[in-house]
Amino acid sequence: MSATATPATTAPARGGGQARLLSLLLVANTAMFSVYMGVGGILLPAQVEALDPAAKVANLGMVSGISAIFATLFNPIGGMLSDRTHSRWGRRAPWLIGGSVAALATLALLGNAAGLLMILIGWSLAQAMMNLFQAALTAIIPDRVPRERRGTASAVFGIATSLGAIAGTQLAARFVGGSLGHVVLGSLVVAAAVLVVTLTRDPRPGEYEVVRREKTGLGGSLAGFVSALGHHDFRWLFISRALMVLSYFMLLGFMFFIVKDRIGVPSGMTAPEAVATATLVGTVCSIVFTLVGGPLSDRFDRRKTFVFLAAVLTGVSITLLLAAPSWPVFLLYSAIHSSAFGLFMAVDTALVTLVLPSEKDAARDMGILNIAAAGPQIASPFIAAAIISLGGYTALFVSGIVIALLGALAVLPVESVR
Repeated sequence: MSATATPATTAPARGGGQARLLSLLLVANTAMFSVYMGVGGILLPAQVEALDPAAKVANLGMVSGISAIFATLFNPIGGMLSDRTHSRWGRRAPWLIGGSVAALATLALLGNAAGLLMILIGWSLAQAMMNLFQAALTAIIPDRVPRERRGTASAVFGIATSLGAIAGTQLAARFVGGSLGHVVLGSLVVAAAVLVVTLTRDPRPGEYEVVRREKTGLGGSLAGFVSALGHHDFRWLFISRALMVLSYFMLLGFMFFIVKDRIGVPSGMTAPEAVATATLVGTVCSIVFTLVGGPLSDRFDRRKTFVFLAAVLTGVSITLLLAAPSWPVFLLYSAIHSSAFGLFMAVDTALVTLVLPSEKDAARDMGILNIAAAGPQIASPFIAAAIISLGGYTALFVSGIVIALLGALAVLPVESVR
């Protein structure tokens, strides 16, 4: 594959530079994670349980796992398509608007699903459309944020994850049993997309590197698509990210049932309210660690140390839950576990953007790395359901500790970033 390119220039955000851009990225990512946490964490489990309480674990694992395949496929595909979009509105804007509107429509379909098959179809399509939106959104960081501010941008992403968890679970807990919650959360994503597109300036053709590629067959296209995995640091970071996310989602995906079946719903609360409360406690801690971790990683120019510390804290939190499964300990677990994931998120995006093999294919390569986040979401429901069936929640907790520590070890071979 060969290519020629025109010179690239940087287009600043309209009316105000990095502060405005990062603020709007915070809003958009918060809306996005509100959908993932609100629908995936509360509304979807509640829908699945209402259909067949006896088979809820297996059914949720099946729906979550299959739908995550769509997320895994559509993220890099969306990134590749936005890389190759040359419109008068820019590369990312059309996919931000189109992806968000399509996500709203498919979330409405999910909210009105009457059977397990329609729930599966609705959530799979919603995951696909949300990942078209996400691929364009995450590509804005390597497009328009200077390398020396990538840690701060990563912290913004981490804070948005936490804020989205609060907003999504709190909203979802108030709309269990109907379709309105799905529509409200989807509408937030559309509104955020409109704000990003109208209040910042997506670089137009001529303001970024335009690459013209020779046409190749399917084999050549696939080879180019995954060529980044041949890059040493990119490959090890892919493995590390996949293991850390797997450890996190193995427990997160079944939090609703962990509270009901292992911890016990506190007196005076429903299960959705208990999950929302624990999420709120954890999110506050996560925000603090994200705010501290991102700027500190910029100041000391060290990223791998923070990933390793996050893995250790993850192990500590799950060990507490393993030793004394009770509501007060569950709140402590949520605080420490979310702090660890906040610390990880504070530097993860910075690490990702600093090891991209090719800036001209930034969205494509970030999409491939996002498979390391979406891929474990495919595996985690099946793995967690199997572990619970074989060894109960105790085995699930032990597995989460081991996988998190392996994720920390996998980041050590990365050479280009300290």
